Amino acid sequence: MKKLICLTLVSFLFSTPSVFAAKKKVLDAKIDQAIEEFYEHTSAGKKLAEDAAGMLVFPTVGKAGFGVGGEYGEGALFVNGKRVQYYSTASASIGFQIGVQSRSQIILFLEKSALKKFRESDGWEVGVDGSVAIANIGAGGEIDSKTLDEPVVAFVFGNKGLMYNLSLEGSKLTKIVKD
Repeated sequence: MKKLICLTLVSFLFSTPSVFAAKKKVLDAKIDQAIEEFYEHTSAGKKLAEDAAGMLVFPTVGKAGFGVGGEYGEGALFVNGKRVQYYSTASASIGFQIGVQSRSQIILFLEKSALKKFRESDGWEVGVDGSVAIANIGAGGEIDSKTLDEPVVAFVFGNKGLMYNLSLEGSKLTKIVKD
């Protein structure tokens, strides 16, 4: 039985990109909805996003794990309020993890130099090509001031499902073409 569960999970992980891949029109609608939800969630985050050099929005990042795990999502980069490029995020991991989860991620590039480095890369890996601070939001919707000193800050919200082990380390962000 355990082997069957592992085989099913592994096959799910290898098919994950096609499962979560969306048509451009559908993806754009989900991105707009995620931004709206983000702005409703934290006024400080909205102000930070307005001042950021760039904003990368992944409306749905699906993650599954049972010893071996993986995640995948598609989104878009905004510069000066305009969609400029589509990206995917993907990662794989081994270790203690079990469950399935879906969440939204917004990554803000607070410094132009960090955005430039990201855009010039041919696949940017969190923790290798640049570090990303996970924003801690207080009860009043305020962001931890220590987070604001970082050049790249991520917001993770709208978790659906249960998953132990929240980290963006090792996530690879790659340009994609949407039709």
